[in-house]
Amino acid sequence: MQHIIDCHCHVYPDKIAEKAAEATGKFYSLPMEYNGTIGTVFEEAKKSGVSHCVIFSVATKPSQVRSINEFIAATVAKSPEFFTGLGALHPDSEDIEGDIEHLMSLGLKGGKLHPDIQAFEIDNEKSMKICSICEEKGLPVLFHTGDRRYDYSNPNRLKPVLQAHPNLTVIAAHLGGWSVWEDAVKELAHFKNLYVDCSSSLAFMPLERITEIIKTFGAEKVLFGTDYPMWNISDELDRFSRLGLSDEERELILCKNAQKLFGIKLNCVENNG
Repeated sequence: MQHIIDCHCHVYPDKIAEKAAEATGKFYSLPMEYNGTIGTVFEEAKKSGVSHCVIFSVATKPSQVRSINEFIAATVAKSPEFFTGLGALHPDSEDIEGDIEHLMSLGLKGGKLHPDIQAFEIDNEKSMKICSICEEKGLPVLFHTGDRRYDYSNPNRLKPVLQAHPNLTVIAAHLGGWSVWEDAVKELAHFKNLYVDCSSSLAFMPLERITEIIKTFGAEKVLFGTDYPMWNISDELDRFSRLGLSDEERELILCKNAQKLFGIKLNCVENNG
């Protein structure tokens, strides 16, 4: 049986989860499928055949960064066989380096930034400082990328980051640019230090075009993700299953790339026994 790693899951403490999920839905004018709790992603992912989830949250203000990261780390510690965590970062923090050291000390495997919600240009001075520190420390950075409504995280903003930090591993969510996918594949596909995930993308384009985009980026640089709590996990897996990919490409995207990138300990071979 093929293991599946969901590399894009937003989670929140139970007492604020539903409100936080609703706020995200309001930001995108989209209904949320789930309530954003740890218990729900655990249950729904397993029900859908997902073996492991990469979890994180977004800090809407600098004061939230360390408490969010302690929550994510504590969640991982309770179920390390099922969760890997990324740490929140915020460009307006007065101690960016300390925040990065803190999240690394917690065992988190990368940093997460959302330029559109946090309202900063992905190539501004503060963001570049974060990228420089993470590049030096070998820490991957996951950026929300793309939104036709803004000019914070679109491909024209990410391109200078990739050029300035060739040794930084960047993960560009939503196939490099939500709602601006064609710009993303045109501007970003050639960068060797770039991964993309397919979250919040599969329902927005013909599957044939998504297949072409994935092949242009290269299956070895694509991660599967659902954007929990936004979409139904089983529906996303069904869409993915209908892409025109080889078995080898599917295995890379569903499991092997994430294993390599985040050091996730799973056996991703078929189990016929």
